[in-house]
Amino acid sequence: MEEEYLAMCGLDCARCAAYIATKNNDNELREKTAKEWTARYVAGNLNRPPLKPEDINCSGCLSDGPVYQHCLKCEVRKCGLEKGIKNCRECKDYKCGPLAELQKRFFES
Repeated sequence: MEEEYLAMCGLDCARCAAYIATKNNDNELREKTAKEWTARYVAGNLNRPPLKPEDINCSGCLSDGPVYQHCLKCEVRKCGLEKGIKNCRECKDYKCGPLAELQKRFFES
């Protein structure tokens, strides 16, 4: 069984397609995920190009390796890194508005 690897926001990276594709160097999963995430998160937004398989790379938002493009820009991740914490649960402001919105988008969709 895969060990849980939590992102700053609480997302289990070990269950994330980008993390799994990177860890296993799985190009087929990258292609599938690029299509699915484009349909789910990008479609209808004319300012964003479709995702490409090479965009699907991430070693977890707290890693020194590649980080998925959304995670690089994630305000929750940036905030936690600035505060020097590894997970938002360590923060005195836990469960702030930005975290609640992010979790609502990922966990309820």
